[in-house]
Formats: sequence, C-alpha cells, structure tokens
Amino acid sequence: MGKPFDFSLIWVYLPKLLSYLHVTLFIVLASVVCGILLGLVIALPRLYRIPLLNRLVIIYISYTRGTPILIQLFLVYYGVPELLKTAGLDVSDVQPLVFVILTYALHFAAYFSEIVRASVNAIDRGQAEAGYSIGMTGYAVLTRIVLPQAWKIALPNVANLTIGTLKDTSLAYTLGVMDLVGRAEMLGTTYHFLEIWIALSIIYYVVVLLLEYMYHRFERRVQRFEKAVTALE
Repeated sequence: MGKPFDFSLIWVYLPKLLSYLHVTLFIVLASVVCGILLGLVIALPRLYRIPLLNRLVIIYISYTRGTPILIQLFLVYYGVPELLKTAGLDVSDVQPLVFVILTYALHFAAYFSEIVRASVNAIDRGQAEAGYSIGMTGYAVLTRIVLPQAWKIALPNVANLTIGTLKDTSLAYTLGVMDLVGRAEMLGTTYHFLEIWIALSIIYYVVVLLLEYMYHRFERRVQRFEKAVTALE
C-alpha cells in the first residue's frame, strides 16, 4: 500500500530524474538524425515510383503505422539478433540502447519519408518544368527549386514528429535502458509513485515546451531571412 501523498517530494525526485535526461535526449537525437537520413532514402522510390521498391516501401510504412511502437521495440530487440545469427554474426553483447535507437530511427524514417513525399508533391510541377526548359539538370531543379520550398512545408510536421518521438521514448525502459522512465521505475520502489510520476511529467512537459519554443524561433528567423532577401532583390 502506498504512502500518503507528499507534495514536497516532487521537488526531491526532480533532480534524481533529471540526471538521466541526457540519456533520453541522446536517444531522441540519434533516432531523429538516423531517421532523417534513412527517411530520405526511403522517400526516393515513392517519389520516382520505382515499381518493386515503391511497393515494398508502402508495405513498410503501412506496417510501421499500423503496429504499436512497443511491439516494434521487441521485434527489433529479439528479431534482429536472430536474423544476424543466420549470417554468422553474434550481437548478444550489443547494448539494448542500440536496438532502441534502431527501432525509433526506423519508426521515424517511415513517417519522415511520407512527410518528404507530401512536401515535394505539394510544389507546383510547373516550376520544375520551367527549370528543365531553361536547361537545368534534374539535380539542379531538385536542389535549387524543389527542396528550398519543400523543406518549409515539411518543417512543422518534422517538429511534431520529433516531439512525438520524444514522448515515445518513454517505452525504452522496457528493454532495460536506464533513461528518465527507467530511473522513475527504480525510484518507484519507495512507494511514492504519484510524486515520482508527477515529477517525470513535469520534465517531459518542459522539454516539449522548449522544443516548441526552439521551432517557433527558428521559423521566425527563416521568415525574417526570406523577407530580407526579397527586399534586396
């Protein structure tokens, strides 16, 4: 049976949990970076409609969207080592953190690839055709016409996806990773569960607010830069 609620303990547990915040942030950062790189590669078959690869990517994205992230964590944690065993590779000594990052990177990549595809398709095809008509190469059209506009369309969705990934990492502890939630689970043996989880929720909420603030600051700077460039022209 739990002990009586003690509001002051929230502030006692906050620093104990914050000492593990860097682990959670590292998982998010590594997952987002790897997910962006992989997502760009995955988006190509969808954008260029490569027959077989396009179908495989659609299945992959559909499966990722249609299954809980918790199941994906366990599938990667237990499934990848089994697959590698067939190739003669033993990864039994690999830290669970690696599998956690791999899972979230694959999850992020699926959603990010769709953001890229939708953003690129939102650009008027007439602009690309105009670029081709004046002799621009496909690479030049992509990098100088399409991408500069597409990334601005994609940015809000990427920001939301990053915040969603931060919150999803709360399940990393199920594989034994000592992050914020893992630490909270350990502290939970003191029976002051409510105080611990309130402290944990405060940390997550503040981090999300900071991420949203950084995004809005970045968005405003981009807008000011574009206005300055337009004025010079």
